Amino acid sequence: MPSDLFDLNGRSALVTGGSRGLGKAMARGLAEHGANIMICSRNEEELAAAAAEIGEGLKVSVVYQVCDLSKREDTDRLAAAALEKFDVIDILINNAGVNVPQPIDKVDDETWDRILEINLTSIMRLTRALVAPMKAKKWGRILHISSVLGVGSKPARNAYSATKASLMGLAKASALDLGPFGITVNCIGPGPFLTDMPMSLLSDDEKEEFSRMTALGRWGNAREMAGPALLLVSEAGSYITGEMLLVDGGAFARAL
Repeated sequence: MPSDLFDLNGRSALVTGGSRGLGKAMARGLAEHGANIMICSRNEEELAAAAAEIGEGLKVSVVYQVCDLSKREDTDRLAAAALEKFDVIDILINNAGVNVPQPIDKVDDETWDRILEINLTSIMRLTRALVAPMKAKKWGRILHISSVLGVGSKPARNAYSATKASLMGLAKASALDLGPFGITVNCIGPGPFLTDMPMSLLSDDEKEEFSRMTALGRWGNAREMAGPALLLVSEAGSYITGEMLLVDGGAFARAL
């Protein structure tokens, strides 16, 4: 049956930054196709509410773990908790990220280090910690949420763009390491989505400019990320690895 391509029954997934926005939307999409879910973020109240929403009306397990990915001990505890709960994480979606705009001559070391820790180092550490059971099982899906700002950029996005571009290199190298074990590693590059991060950082004029840049003439809704993620973490995407999928409403279709 064609629907079997997207069947995640019996699979377990960890979605970082899963209490809101794209993370919550992707977690719900995977849960709707049968996956058991663990989400994490720093806010327990948000996590509890999100877990209830993700699992509403579904016969899957949805649990959460409070975690600050800027702290390596928290990242390590998250990996241990995920394996203790599910034995193996079949699907890892590295979605959590931060963006603190600073022009290159204003970048401070503390902000740079924090962004790199959350957006890049924690992703390596989680992948490293969770991949052994995937290898033993000969099946796994790892998905890094990069950004269109990893392909292009905007002024003052130095640390953010550097980390999001690095995720593409990490995915390609890991895809070569893990391909012989039936594990795929890919990136999604979201464009303008209606989530808290861009809404809090952009002016009204910048928001309008982003809308005009897309082929569709609008911002994306978080739910529109669930389909692309589902493709790359299911059997439907079994021959896609080491790739970056732009989900940007056609923004990069424009030459100028």
